[in-house]
Amino acid sequence: MCFSADGDLAGGVVVFAIGVDALRHLRGRKEYLVIAALPLVLGLHQIDEAFVWWGLQGHVSAHVGRVAMWIYLLFALVALPVLAPVLVMTLEKTPTGRRRIAPFLVIGMGTSVLLLVAMLSTTPSSHLGHFHIAYSIGLRDGIPIIGLYIIATCGSMLASGFRHVVWFGFANLVAVVVLARLCADGFTSLWCFYAALASGCIALYLRIDDSKRDSDARSSAVITG
Repeated sequence: MCFSADGDLAGGVVVFAIGVDALRHLRGRKEYLVIAALPLVLGLHQIDEAFVWWGLQGHVSAHVGRVAMWIYLLFALVALPVLAPVLVMTLEKTPTGRRRIAPFLVIGMGTSVLLLVAMLSTTPSSHLGHFHIAYSIGLRDGIPIIGLYIIATCGSMLASGFRHVVWFGFANLVAVVVLARLCADGFTSLWCFYAALASGCIALYLRIDDSKRDSDARSSAVITG
């Protein structure tokens, strides 16, 4: 899905549409608003990378491509390590559950700061790789920091009190490890697969929960009737 500008653009549009569908199934459940809106952001994130592709290919100005690169990296490396545990925390319905996720949020915030400092201290760059965009931010001690990144994003899901979130976290952990081993320089770009997976799971969860509420309401109406 992220193998070309067209792939990013098409994937982003699909993910954005999934986000719209997720919002349609909220039905007043305001506690899920941020979670349902996530696919919209992730879809725009993928569309943004299409402009990075086009900038590197000369289809748009180098300035536009560079701005798109900064937007992409700021979200992928700075926002996401914090956003993932925050979203998991919003799902937890008890103080105990939220406290269980809190350490992952702290790790995510620390990781975001380290990555932001690295980006601001050097000159981030991007170049066309083999079916991906290779990003570089001049990161020293990259392996430990990426480890913290994975702990914050995937670990927070594994610590969730909801089984479907745990399984999703495990699936993402396996995918991240495989991607990191297969294509280290394309890890950031290929991480966009997370957008499709997250959006699909979010939409599915909200749709199933919405259908269950309808079913329960009908059953209750039959009983009372």
